[in-house]
Amino acid sequence: MQSLAVGLLITFVSITAVAQVPPSKHIVMVLEENNSYSSVIGNSSMPYLNSLANTYALATNYYANTHPSIGNYFMLTTGQIITNNDAYTGTVSSDNIVRRMLTAGKTWKSYAENLPSTGYIGGDVYPYCRHHNPFTYLSDVKNSSNERQHLVSFTQFKTDRANNQLPDYSFVIPNKCNDGHDCSLSTADNWLKTNIAPLLTTTPFKTGGDGILAIVFDEAASSDTRKGGGHVVMVVVGPKVKRGYRSVTFYQHQNALKAALQAMGITTYPGASSSAVGFSDMF
Repeated sequence: MQSLAVGLLITFVSITAVAQVPPSKHIVMVLEENNSYSSVIGNSSMPYLNSLANTYALATNYYANTHPSIGNYFMLTTGQIITNNDAYTGTVSSDNIVRRMLTAGKTWKSYAENLPSTGYIGGDVYPYCRHHNPFTYLSDVKNSSNERQHLVSFTQFKTDRANNQLPDYSFVIPNKCNDGHDCSLSTADNWLKTNIAPLLTTTPFKTGGDGILAIVFDEAASSDTRKGGGHVVMVVVGPKVKRGYRSVTFYQHQNALKAALQAMGITTYPGASSSAVGFSDMF
């Protein structure tokens, strides 16, 4: 009986050791806007995103944290909602992903489409939307001339991708049309196919690579308030991601934050991510 118990314990420990987010120096988080899971998955207007969901891992039980947008972006970066005021202009001094990355010696960039200029921390200049760019509020960025240089336009993403110079962590923010906020899901899907599909042909995303791509909607339609922000899509892509996998684990944005930090080998976590689990079942 004792030997059986020891055997079961060893098996459990072995499974636990295997089930973890693998190390990566190429994590890319792409944000989409304001559409519920039911309007995206199976929608013929989004063939590219659905092809990724079918081929790689789809979190079927993923919920945003709040309405409107800004609190979800802060949850993805600080592990806290911080505010539900999209017009917020303050400085966030709470612990955050940039602070954790700087402590660990990791590199990052926020790639925001139509950002007026490198290092820009001002308000909206349509179709660029500041409250979709949470890094512009963080004290670790606002108060550092060096870190502000990591706030760049999406055009830089194409250059960095082509030159194999993407940082450890890339936060990709399409503009308010291409993220599905102001324009159709078809427009958003075409943008993904045009701009993200080439990423998957790079070495980190080929067999044997360490790339992790996550495409997530910040919040569901405003009528869906389940779990705070409604049922949304999270698709995880990469050479080490399980193929055709459907995760039924309950996840929210703090889990995505935890997974990204774990992939970078960071072991201290801000806000709600400290008690959250990563996406270990997807690998």
